[in-house]
Amino acid sequence: MCILATGCSTTTVTKIKDKADKTIDAIAVKTNIGQNPRDPLEGFNRVMYNFNDTIDRAVAKPVAQVYHDVLPTFVQTGVGNFFGNIGDVWSAFNSLLQGKGAESFTSIVRVGLNTTFGLGGLIDIGSPAGLTKHKEDFGQTLGVWGVTSGPYLVLPILGPSTVRDAIATPLDYYGDAWSYYKPVYIRNTGTVVRLVDKRANILDAGSLIEDAALDQYVFIRDAYLQRRENQIHPDE
Repeated sequence: MCILATGCSTTTVTKIKDKADKTIDAIAVKTNIGQNPRDPLEGFNRVMYNFNDTIDRAVAKPVAQVYHDVLPTFVQTGVGNFFGNIGDVWSAFNSLLQGKGAESFTSIVRVGLNTTFGLGGLIDIGSPAGLTKHKEDFGQTLGVWGVTSGPYLVLPILGPSTVRDAIATPLDYYGDAWSYYKPVYIRNTGTVVRLVDKRANILDAGSLIEDAALDQYVFIRDAYLQRRENQIHPDE
C-alpha cells in the first residue's frame, strides 16, 4: 500500500510539475519573459521593479493623488511650466551637442521668452507662439553619438533605464540649473514638488497599465526601450 501510494503521489507531482512548466512556457512565449536579449538582467530588474512599485503604492502615488485632487489646475500647470522652463536650458545644450542647431535655438528662445514674459516660466508663452518644446538629455546625446544602450536596467527609485542612460544620469542632474539653486532647503523642497508633479501627471497612465497589461514589468520595459529608440532615432 505504501509503495502504491508513493507511486501515485510521485505521478501526481510529476503531472502537476509538467503542467506548471507548460503554463510558464506559454506565458513566456506571450510575454517574452527571460528571452529578451536586451534584458539579460531581468532577475535583478524585476526585484528593483517590485521594490519601486511598493514605494510608489505606499508613498508616491497617494501623495501625487492628493496633489492632483487638492491643488487647482492652474497651480499644477504653473509648477510644470516652471520646471519645464528650467529643463529647456539643458535640452538646448544637448540639442547643440547632437547637432540640432535649430532645436537648440528654439529652446533658448523659449527660455528667454518664458522667463521674461511668462513670470519666470510659470506661464508657457513659447508654445502658443509656435516654439515647439524639445526634451533632450545626455543619454540621448550619447545615443546620437553612437554609444549603444547596453542592457535594460531598472534603477532604485528612478525606475526604467539602460546602462548608457544610467551612466548619463549624474550628468543630467548636474546639468539641471535647479540643482545649483540656493538656499538648499528651497532647492530640496522644489525638487520634491517637481517629482510629485511628475508623478501626478501620469496617474491616468498608471491606472491604464494596471488594467490592461498582462505583465506590467514587460509592458513598461518594452514601452521605455521603444520610446528611447524613437527619441534617439526619430527618422527610423
